[in-house]
Amino acid sequence: MRKKTSTADNIYLLSAFVVMAILYYSSSMSYQEQTVQPILNQWLENEPFRGLLERMAFMYAGSEVSIEATGYVGFLEFFLRKGAHFISYFFLGLFWYLGLRNRVDNPYLTVLLAVMLSIGYASFDELRQSFHPNRTALMEDVILDTAGAVTGVISGLLSTKPRRRRSRVKA
Repeated sequence: MRKKTSTADNIYLLSAFVVMAILYYSSSMSYQEQTVQPILNQWLENEPFRGLLERMAFMYAGSEVSIEATGYVGFLEFFLRKGAHFISYFFLGLFWYLGLRNRVDNPYLTVLLAVMLSIGYASFDELRQSFHPNRTALMEDVILDTAGAVTGVISGLLSTKPRRRRSRVKA
């Protein structure tokens, strides 16, 4: 039996579209337009935590990510940018789930739709970036976006009350 949709359900769907519009806009900007390195240089000129962070090094999309390879501010900006990916898609997955949960009869299908819509948009977004001269499309970003969306859907699933089943009274 389909549950009744509410104004909140519509607001959640609208919120998903707002997140997608923000992602579309930010993906249309070049790296130079988005960089926060000048601000980070100003705020973190003394390089706090350098001693702790300079031991970290790993590969992402075939490139080394470390203070040695990208500089202190570049290293921090990498985490800010990837954190923004994760958080954006967390909210996209969450809003899709919350907006669809009362529209779709099967809860498993609701979860699947919310995740697939988020993954589809992440893939579309990276494809668009491949046509932008100053952007790079990365499969690793789609995977990161997917992790954020799945986390958002799971959060929505865990935060909503389960449907109570009517218990049969034995006569």
